Amino acid sequence: MKRLDLIISERELDTIISALEKAEVPGYTVLKHATGRGPQTIVSEDMEFTGLGANAHVIVFCEGDILEKVKNHIGSTLSYYGGVAYVSDATEL
Repeated sequence: MKRLDLIISERELDTIISALEKAEVPGYTVLKHATGRGPQTIVSEDMEFTGLGANAHVIVFCEGDILEKVKNHIGSTLSYYGGVAYVSDATEL
């Protein structure tokens, strides 16, 4: 089992969710209004209020073979709009 963590702009959330569904992921969790600091920017409270800096954290648990489909569907969106995606191993308790 793999875990995919995506940190993206909330403005691109619908596009990413659509891509995940096309890749046939079994499910996902969305955490809106994720804030923090990246290598180039810090999301301030003012940016959150206006929505200009609001991010979303999307978590997907799936089998490894689905990840290739996910990569094909979201790769261009991440390249164009930005965001990060990390994959790690996950073991169910």
